Amino acid sequence: MTIIVTGSVAYDYLMTFPGRFREQILPEHLNKLSVSFLVDSKESFRGGTGPNIAYSLALLGNRPKLFAAAGKDFGEFQQWLETQGVDTSAMGIFQDEFTATFSVITDLDHNQIASFHTGAMARARELSLRQLDGQQIDLVIISPNDPQAMRKYAQECRDLGIPFVYDPSQQLARMDGPMLLESMAGARVLTVNEYEYEMVRQKSGLDEASMLELVDTIVVTLGAKGSKVISRGFEMLIPAASTAHVVEPTGVGDAYRAGLLTGLVRGYPWEVTCRLASLAATYVIEQHGTMNHRYDLPDFVARYRQEFGDTPQLNDLLGAVQRE
Repeated sequence: MTIIVTGSVAYDYLMTFPGRFREQILPEHLNKLSVSFLVDSKESFRGGTGPNIAYSLALLGNRPKLFAAAGKDFGEFQQWLETQGVDTSAMGIFQDEFTATFSVITDLDHNQIASFHTGAMARARELSLRQLDGQQIDLVIISPNDPQAMRKYAQECRDLGIPFVYDPSQQLARMDGPMLLESMAGARVLTVNEYEYEMVRQKSGLDEASMLELVDTIVVTLGAKGSKVISRGFEMLIPAASTAHVVEPTGVGDAYRAGLLTGLVRGYPWEVTCRLASLAATYVIEQHGTMNHRYDLPDFVARYRQEFGDTPQLNDLLGAVQRE
């Protein structure tokens, strides 16, 4: 099974603020906001939505192909991804650019303030899914990237008849209503968090029923409350996996999407797919960094069974490494 992962490639700088943003921001003066946060830690990690999703896909027994743009400083990152089981042969490497940079500050309530420098990501629009063998592609995820590239890839998926998951996430802020509507049209799944779902509704001007005329299914992640699957004729709330400790949330949504993609390409029912996705996300929130978690499939399946009980699909998942 071939999953194509599109999205940003970046170096992440994660910082923690030992206070609460809401205590430092004066709502009545938002029109002249000027704040500075003294952070007490800073760490650097490999990141970006594309590698984050691809890395967790590999942990779950897949061999994903990363289709993204990176810069002249990507060499070591690329080698590392290959050793983790990610196919980077379709990457676009631009020697006149640096790889993108993501910086985020997290407070005690796990609220975040982030910035992103595009670097080579802005060149992703120069890549085309048409250069790949569409007959060998089972699913594409269009995750946060250069907005024009996201628009282009969605159109190419429609033209080539390739099923795709549309994951606008952070790039919703850069999209107007018409661009959003055009990009999400025809998606097998639209996946967003609770806040992003409201943004999609406002920017598109569509209610839920109208959105479901454009996409087959909507998956909304709800944090500790789990996730919701919305489709024509049914709605399902699926609980989140539990965790003994929450360390840092960056990259949690990307790991969730890796679990979602795994369930989709293997044809698992929604309740199994979303539980698998939630558990994959839990591994990320339990440590710093978006690709520092590790597990093998037997350990993952054992934790799933302990958390949610047994299901026949777990035996299928355990056989993934032998089949792929």
